[in-house]
Amino acid sequence: MTKTVFIDGAAGTTGLEIAERLGGRSEFSLLTLDEARRKDADARREALNDADFVILCLPDDAAREAVAMIANDRTRVIDASTAHRVAPGWVYGFPEVSGHDAVADAARVSNPGCYSTGFIALVAPLVRAGLLPADWPYICHAVSGYSGGGKALIERFEADSDIAWRGYALTLGHKHVPEMQAQCGLAIGPLFSPAVIPAHRGMVVEVPLPLGVMPGAASPDALRTALAEFYGASPVVVMGEAPTDGEMLLRASDAGDDRIALFVFGNADATQARLVARLDNLGKGASGACVQNLNIMAGLPETAGLRI
Repeated sequence: MTKTVFIDGAAGTTGLEIAERLGGRSEFSLLTLDEARRKDADARREALNDADFVILCLPDDAAREAVAMIANDRTRVIDASTAHRVAPGWVYGFPEVSGHDAVADAARVSNPGCYSTGFIALVAPLVRAGLLPADWPYICHAVSGYSGGGKALIERFEADSDIAWRGYALTLGHKHVPEMQAQCGLAIGPLFSPAVIPAHRGMVVEVPLPLGVMPGAASPDALRTALAEFYGASPVVVMGEAPTDGEMLLRASDAGDDRIALFVFGNADATQARLVARLDNLGKGASGACVQNLNIMAGLPETAGLRI
């Protein structure tokens, strides 16, 4: 039976990409509000309560407000904002790490942050397996395409072609850190260093590891094997092929998809490693993850409508 879906915030970058992935699918019917009613509270409340599934693509406060408008126990919610990522009663929507069954049975799912997806994909399985210490002060470097910053940042980058690199969160209070720490079971929040580059989409997340001085840390080969075994035959989280020329490129022309590729690089004496995740910030980092979670919650194949 066709399920109804209301995307609250459908005019934003994430919402538009979700609608594109759902377009033409017979399993879902989109409830839409025209421009005149899109910000009307009564119209939104009606749609929020009529839909089988609601996907929130809103700022944090507006997302909390939308959840409070739902006055029934039938409508199921996926929130793409930061508002509920560490909130009690919400399932973290990274099925490969949180568990497919947990997502399938959930009434409330919080979609992961884009940077968080890369960090958690790399670190959580290794800490769980005891191959990396939970009490280490991890560092995470990452670069993202400017589409992750929403319309204002998109307009800024497209109007100013002279921007080559934009570092931000320089006060070390990035909103993704709490979920990164919680989902990896870390005693200390990671030192997170994000930046934006002049590409519309794409993302690389890196965690450097001084294995030689980390208590109980495994070798790069063991880390690589553990990640491959943890994700198994997942069609979404895959192990990347080591580049033969010693470099990795992120091109501005990349179309993007809904997978995430993981890499482990190590030096000759196994005392250092670089964990690297490559993904599309609008794919597995946002819209693709929402659709994957929606598929699982609706009892459908998780890759239906995805770009993989």
